[in-house]
Amino acid sequence: MPGVRLATWNINSVRARLDRALALLERHDLDVLALQETKCTAEQFPAAAFEERGYRVAALGTSQWNGVALVSRVGLDDVADGFPGQPGWGEPPAAEARALGATCGGLRVWSLYVPNGRELTDPHYAYKLDWLARLRDAAAGWLAADPDLPLALVGDWNIAPLDDDVWDPEVFVGRTHVSGPERAALAALDALGLQEQTRVHLPEPHTFTYWDYQHLRFARREGMRIDLAYASPALAARVTGVRIDRDERKGKGASDHAPVLLEVADPA
Repeated sequence: MPGVRLATWNINSVRARLDRALALLERHDLDVLALQETKCTAEQFPAAAFEERGYRVAALGTSQWNGVALVSRVGLDDVADGFPGQPGWGEPPAAEARALGATCGGLRVWSLYVPNGRELTDPHYAYKLDWLARLRDAAAGWLAADPDLPLALVGDWNIAPLDDDVWDPEVFVGRTHVSGPERAALAALDALGLQEQTRVHLPEPHTFTYWDYQHLRFARREGMRIDLAYASPALAARVTGVRIDRDERKGKGASDHAPVLLEVADPA
Protein backbone atom coordinates (compact mmCIF):
# COMPACT_ATOMS: atom_id res chain seq x y z
CA MET A 1 0.00 0.00 0.00
CA PRO A 2 1.51 3.35 -0.97
CA GLY A 3 2.09 6.14 1.51
CA VAL A 4 3.38 5.98 5.08
CA ARG A 5 1.90 4.21 8.07
CA LEU A 6 2.84 6.21 11.15
CA ALA A 7 2.06 5.37 14.78
CA THR A 8 2.74 7.05 18.10
CA TRP A 9 2.74 5.23 21.42
CA ASN A 10 3.67 5.96 25.00
CA ILE A 11 5.12 2.53 25.61
CA ASN A 12 5.91 3.07 29.32
CA SER A 13 9.27 1.26 29.15
CA VAL A 14 10.51 -0.08 25.82
CA ARG A 15 12.60 -2.78 27.45
CA ALA A 16 9.64 -4.10 29.43
CA ARG A 17 7.40 -4.10 26.34
CA LEU A 18 9.81 -4.85 23.51
CA ASP A 19 7.84 -7.90 22.36
CA ARG A 20 4.68 -5.80 22.22
CA ALA A 21 6.44 -3.10 20.18
CA LEU A 22 7.77 -5.61 17.67
CA ALA A 23 4.34 -7.24 17.39
CA LEU A 24 2.75 -3.82 16.83
CA LEU A 25 5.09 -3.11 13.93
CA GLU A 26 4.21 -6.41 12.30
CA ARG A 27 0.49 -6.33 13.05
CA HIS A 28 -0.02 -2.93 11.45
CA ASP A 29 2.82 -3.12 8.92
CA LEU A 30 4.14 0.17 10.28
CA ASP A 31 6.68 2.32 8.49
CA VAL A 32 7.35 4.71 11.37
CA LEU A 33 6.80 4.34 15.11
CA ALA A 34 7.25 7.26 17.51
CA LEU A 35 7.73 6.13 21.10
CA GLN A 36 7.52 8.03 24.36
CA GLU A 37 8.45 7.21 27.94
CA THR A 38 11.02 4.69 26.81
CA LYS A 39 12.60 4.84 30.28
CA CYS A 40 16.18 4.10 29.26
CA THR A 41 19.30 5.78 28.03
CA ALA A 42 20.05 5.80 24.31
CA GLU A 43 22.71 3.15 24.92
CA GLN A 44 20.21 0.90 26.72
CA PHE A 45 17.58 1.15 23.98
CA PRO A 46 17.12 -2.31 22.35
CA ALA A 47 17.87 -1.03 18.86
CA ALA A 48 19.22 -4.34 17.55
CA ALA A 49 15.81 -6.01 17.80
CA PHE A 50 14.30 -3.37 15.52
CA GLU A 51 17.28 -3.27 13.16
CA GLU A 52 17.02 -7.04 12.64
CA ARG A 53 13.56 -6.36 11.21
CA GLY A 54 14.74 -3.70 8.79
CA TYR A 55 14.16 -0.60 10.88
CA ARG A 56 16.52 2.20 11.81
CA VAL A 57 16.39 3.70 15.29
CA ALA A 58 17.03 7.09 16.84
CA ALA A 59 16.70 7.19 20.62
CA LEU A 60 17.07 9.93 23.19
CA GLY A 61 17.24 9.15 26.88
CA THR A 62 19.35 10.03 29.87
CA SER A 63 17.93 7.95 32.73
CA GLN A 64 15.11 5.61 33.72
CA TRP A 65 12.67 8.53 33.30
CA ASN A 66 11.17 10.09 30.17
CA GLY A 67 12.85 9.10 26.89
CA VAL A 68 11.69 9.29 23.27
CA ALA A 69 12.54 7.38 20.11
CA LEU A 70 11.79 7.08 16.42
CA VAL A 71 11.80 3.74 14.61
CA SER A 72 11.62 3.87 10.79
CA ARG A 73 12.02 1.64 7.77
CA VAL A 74 11.53 4.55 5.32
CA GLY A 75 14.55 6.63 6.22
CA LEU A 76 15.77 8.39 9.33
CA ASP A 77 17.52 11.60 8.41
CA ASP A 78 18.34 14.97 9.95
CA VAL A 79 17.84 13.67 13.48
CA ALA A 80 17.39 16.43 16.05
CA ASP A 81 17.65 15.94 19.81
CA GLY A 82 15.22 18.52 21.16
CA PHE A 83 13.64 21.49 19.41
CA PRO A 84 15.05 25.04 19.23
CA GLY A 85 14.46 26.91 22.48
CA GLN A 86 13.37 23.81 24.41
CA PRO A 87 13.44 24.77 28.09
CA GLY A 88 15.12 22.72 30.77
CA TRP A 89 14.13 21.38 34.16
CA GLY A 90 16.03 21.00 37.42
CA GLU A 91 18.91 22.82 39.07
CA PRO A 92 20.65 23.87 36.99
CA PRO A 93 17.98 23.58 34.27
CA ALA A 94 18.77 20.95 31.66
CA ALA A 95 16.79 19.82 28.63
CA GLU A 96 15.03 16.53 29.30
CA ALA A 97 14.66 13.65 26.84
CA ARG A 98 11.22 14.71 25.67
CA ALA A 99 11.53 15.65 21.98
CA LEU A 100 13.17 13.89 19.05
CA GLY A 101 12.74 14.80 15.40
CA ALA A 102 13.73 13.14 12.12
CA THR A 103 12.71 13.00 8.48
CA CYS A 104 11.07 9.66 7.67
CA GLY A 105 9.56 8.83 4.30
CA GLY A 106 9.51 12.51 3.42
CA LEU A 107 7.67 13.45 6.63
CA ARG A 108 9.20 15.58 9.36
CA VAL A 109 8.18 13.62 12.46
CA TRP A 110 8.60 14.69 16.07
CA SER A 111 8.11 12.24 18.94
CA LEU A 112 7.02 14.37 21.91
CA TYR A 113 6.54 13.63 25.58
CA VAL A 114 5.05 16.79 27.05
CA PRO A 115 5.78 17.41 30.76
CA ASN A 116 3.03 16.26 33.11
CA GLY A 117 2.65 19.46 35.11
CA ARG A 118 1.85 17.59 38.34
CA GLU A 119 -0.30 20.20 40.13
CA LEU A 120 -1.51 23.67 39.16
CA THR A 121 0.64 25.19 41.90
CA ASP A 122 3.73 23.11 41.17
CA PRO A 123 6.74 24.65 39.36
CA HIS A 124 6.45 21.75 36.93
CA TYR A 125 3.17 23.23 35.70
CA ALA A 126 4.88 26.50 34.75
CA TYR A 127 7.60 24.44 33.09
CA LYS A 128 4.96 22.55 31.11
CA LEU A 129 3.39 25.77 29.82
CA ASP A 130 6.79 27.20 28.92
CA TRP A 131 7.70 23.96 27.15
CA LEU A 132 4.52 24.13 25.06
CA ALA A 133 5.03 27.81 24.24
CA ARG A 134 8.58 27.15 23.04
CA LEU A 135 7.35 24.21 20.96
CA ARG A 136 4.74 26.47 19.37
CA ASP A 137 7.46 29.00 18.54
CA ALA A 138 9.64 26.30 17.03
CA ALA A 139 6.76 24.98 14.91
CA ALA A 140 5.96 28.52 13.74
CA GLY A 141 9.57 28.87 12.60
CA TRP A 142 9.55 25.57 10.72
CA LEU A 143 6.34 26.44 8.88
CA ALA A 144 7.48 29.98 8.12
CA ALA A 145 10.63 28.57 6.55
CA ASP A 146 8.68 25.96 4.56
CA PRO A 147 4.87 26.38 4.40
CA ASP A 148 4.62 23.08 2.51
CA LEU A 149 6.48 21.10 5.16
CA PRO A 150 4.71 17.77 5.93
CA LEU A 151 5.15 18.14 9.69
CA ALA A 152 3.87 15.67 12.29
CA LEU A 153 3.97 16.53 16.00
CA VAL A 154 2.90 13.30 17.69
CA GLY A 155 3.07 11.85 21.14
CA ASP A 156 1.82 12.01 24.70
CA TRP A 157 0.69 15.61 25.28
CA ASN A 158 -0.61 15.15 28.82
CA ILE A 159 -3.55 17.42 27.96
CA ALA A 160 -7.16 16.50 27.21
CA PRO A 161 -8.23 19.20 24.71
CA LEU A 162 -11.98 19.09 25.50
CA ASP A 163 -14.24 18.03 28.35
CA ASP A 164 -15.42 15.23 26.04
CA ASP A 165 -11.87 13.89 26.18
CA VAL A 166 -12.17 12.76 29.82
CA TRP A 167 -14.66 10.30 31.24
CA ASP A 168 -15.98 12.79 33.84
CA PRO A 169 -14.96 16.48 33.75
CA GLU A 170 -16.03 16.91 37.36
CA VAL A 171 -13.25 14.60 38.49
CA PHE A 172 -10.65 16.94 36.98
CA VAL A 173 -11.81 20.29 38.32
CA GLY A 174 -8.80 22.18 39.67
CA ARG A 175 -6.31 19.71 38.23
CA THR A 176 -3.78 19.63 35.43
CA HIS A 177 -4.43 18.14 31.98
CA VAL A 178 -7.67 20.10 31.55
CA SER A 179 -6.80 23.61 32.73
CA GLY A 180 -7.47 26.67 30.62
CA PRO A 181 -3.80 27.58 30.06
CA GLU A 182 -2.94 24.05 28.95
CA ARG A 183 -5.81 23.97 26.48
CA ALA A 184 -4.87 27.46 25.29
CA ALA A 185 -1.39 26.12 24.52
CA LEU A 186 -2.95 23.56 22.19
CA ALA A 187 -5.18 26.25 20.66
CA ALA A 188 -2.00 28.15 19.83
CA LEU A 189 -0.95 25.22 17.66
CA ASP A 190 -4.37 25.26 15.99
CA ALA A 191 -3.80 28.93 15.21
CA LEU A 192 -0.67 27.99 13.25
CA GLY A 193 -2.82 25.83 10.99
CA LEU A 194 -1.85 22.55 12.65
CA GLN A 195 -4.75 20.10 12.81
CA GLU A 196 -5.10 17.44 15.48
CA GLN A 197 -5.83 14.31 13.49
CA THR A 198 -7.56 12.16 16.08
CA ARG A 199 -10.12 14.95 16.39
CA VAL A 200 -10.54 15.22 12.61
CA HIS A 201 -10.94 11.50 12.00
CA LEU A 202 -12.29 10.28 15.36
CA PRO A 203 -14.48 13.15 16.61
CA GLU A 204 -16.76 11.06 18.79
CA PRO A 205 -16.85 11.93 22.52
CA HIS A 206 -15.08 9.61 24.94
CA THR A 207 -12.58 8.44 22.35
CA PHE A 208 -9.71 7.70 24.71
CA THR A 209 -6.03 6.83 24.36
CA TYR A 210 -5.05 6.49 28.03
CA TRP A 211 -6.49 4.65 31.01
CA ASP A 212 -4.81 4.85 34.42
CA TYR A 213 -3.67 1.55 35.90
CA GLN A 214 -5.46 2.37 39.16
CA HIS A 215 -9.12 1.82 40.01
CA LEU A 216 -9.77 -0.50 37.03
CA ARG A 217 -10.03 2.56 34.77
CA PHE A 218 -9.75 0.56 31.55
CA ALA A 219 -12.45 -1.93 32.50
CA ARG A 220 -14.68 0.95 33.57
CA ARG A 221 -13.99 2.85 30.32
CA GLU A 222 -12.68 5.76 32.39
CA GLY A 223 -10.03 7.16 30.10
CA MET A 224 -8.59 10.31 28.57
CA ARG A 225 -7.64 11.44 25.07
CA ILE A 226 -4.12 12.78 25.62
CA ASP A 227 -2.10 11.06 22.85
CA LEU A 228 -2.45 13.46 19.95
CA ALA A 229 -1.19 13.90 16.40
CA TYR A 230 -0.85 17.44 15.05
CA ALA A 231 -0.31 17.73 11.30
CA SER A 232 0.69 20.73 9.22
CA PRO A 233 -1.68 21.71 6.40
CA ALA A 234 0.48 19.92 3.83
CA LEU A 235 0.41 16.72 5.87
CA ALA A 236 -3.21 16.92 7.03
CA ALA A 237 -4.34 16.90 3.42
CA ARG A 238 -2.66 13.52 3.03
CA VAL A 239 -3.97 11.79 6.18
CA THR A 240 -6.63 9.33 5.01
CA GLY A 241 -7.39 7.59 8.29
CA VAL A 242 -6.66 7.42 12.01
CA ARG A 243 -7.10 4.51 14.39
CA ILE A 244 -6.58 3.95 18.10
CA ASP A 245 -5.42 0.39 18.79
CA ARG A 246 -7.43 -0.06 21.96
CA ASP A 247 -6.66 -3.79 21.99
CA GLU A 248 -3.03 -2.96 22.80
CA ARG A 249 -4.21 -1.71 26.22
CA LYS A 250 -5.55 -5.18 27.02
CA GLY A 251 -3.83 -8.15 28.59
CA LYS A 252 -1.01 -8.69 31.02
CA GLY A 253 1.86 -6.23 30.83
CA ALA A 254 0.10 -3.60 28.73
CA SER A 255 1.11 0.03 28.69
CA ASP A 256 -1.45 2.43 30.13
CA HIS A 257 -1.61 4.14 26.71
CA ALA A 258 -2.90 2.81 23.39
CA PRO A 259 -1.08 3.46 20.10
CA VAL A 260 -2.51 6.02 17.67
CA LEU A 261 -2.06 5.11 13.99
CA LEU A 262 -2.17 7.39 10.95
CA GLU A 263 -2.45 6.43 7.31
CA VAL A 264 -0.65 9.01 5.16
CA ALA A 265 -1.06 8.97 1.38
CA ASP A 266 1.69 9.82 -1.04
CA PRO A 267 1.70 13.46 -2.19
CA ALA A 268 -0.54 14.17 -5.15
